[in-house]
Amino acid sequence: MRAGITKPRVAAMATMALVGSLALAGCAEEGGGGNSAGGDGIEAGATMDEYKEAFADVDAMTLNTQSPAPKGSVTGANVEAYLAAIEEWSDGKITFEIAYSNAVAPPAEIDDALRDGRLDLGQVLPIYEPSEYPATAALIETGFISNQSAIVGALQSNAWPNEVFFNNDDVMQEWDEQGLVPMVPVYNSGSNGFFCSSEKRSLDDIDGAATGSGGTAQSAQVEALGGSPSSVPYTELFESLERGVVDCTVSSPTVAVLGGFVEEAPNVVIDPEAGFALAPGGMAFSKATWETLPLVVQQLFWDRLDIFIGQNITEKIWPNTVLAAEGAKAAGGSIETFEEDARTALQEENAALLEEIRAGDAFSDSNAVVDDVEASAERWLTEVEGLGYADEVEYNDFDTWYTEDEIDVQPFLDVLIEDVFADHRPS
Repeated sequence: MRAGITKPRVAAMATMALVGSLALAGCAEEGGGGNSAGGDGIEAGATMDEYKEAFADVDAMTLNTQSPAPKGSVTGANVEAYLAAIEEWSDGKITFEIAYSNAVAPPAEIDDALRDGRLDLGQVLPIYEPSEYPATAALIETGFISNQSAIVGALQSNAWPNEVFFNNDDVMQEWDEQGLVPMVPVYNSGSNGFFCSSEKRSLDDIDGAATGSGGTAQSAQVEALGGSPSSVPYTELFESLERGVVDCTVSSPTVAVLGGFVEEAPNVVIDPEAGFALAPGGMAFSKATWETLPLVVQQLFWDRLDIFIGQNITEKIWPNTVLAAEGAKAAGGSIETFEEDARTALQEENAALLEEIRAGDAFSDSNAVVDDVEASAERWLTEVEGLGYADEVEYNDFDTWYTEDEIDVQPFLDVLIEDVFADHRPS
């Protein structure tokens, strides 16, 4: 394990988490849990055996869900691990009909499928529908302020957005009106990079390059670099790059691996000092389904969120970073940083984008929201680094450095669950 976390620190965190969680068991519902069909609950921190005993009188149920990836894919590992944990901890009382590769609904329609009953649980993408989710889309588009590094950035960027989301009434109301119960409101696939068919690190290189982008913030960032933004679904990026329809795309290594286009765009820029807006997803329940579930069932889904979040980082983000680095080098490319002129142009555009959100009307108090975003991002950067996590390798060498046991994320997950998710546990 590379993270320098002492045993006394871990033990203290575990004790605090348990005490806090047990106290919450008797509290009234405060957040994303919603109503339930009733029945007895169970204390947070319960063991698997205690959960199995609590499920003895629960009727068996099968819930409909889907994964964005083929069965067994690295990209869908967090979804499969989470569902498997729910099945095991419920003693088989909860099972799932899983549609792979978004077979029930494409990304932009997953929220529709949750509302109309085709899905009970799904990974939604509000960034694809900013008119339906204006506050959520605005919040998501501030993601470029995260640290963009492979280790610290991956942890920090999957923490602070959830804290801000749960504490923002405008965003919570949007999801409720859309018939969704947020479980993990924001999770990303890693920092976005600039994937190109030829090297494009400077403003002169990028000038006029047709570039796939998603969302208004990414498009503005591409224009600031001198590129020409184009809306291309990730499922069409391989063909678009292969045929020269676009020269580049703003994508995460995970999306590049999932879309199979690393070999077509092996010249990659991921700059820790200048980030692109992300297009993260969120995991949500159908509100109609959620309110029919017994309390202990709701609590189990909540208590195993550490599996979903942790596996998203350790089994998806980092392994896909390995695959992207390997693939880029195999195709004659590499993962580099911007030249200074491009880095400065992107940083200036990012500052302008934050000011636009401050002046906008996506929130009841947009200025306060940006303050919250900046404060939360800084707090979680300090928290992650304070836990001993550090970036010891550049992206281009990540493939030869990273192994499954290289980084222990459990101390990070303990703090994240206690500080962000515990207050919203159904009770």
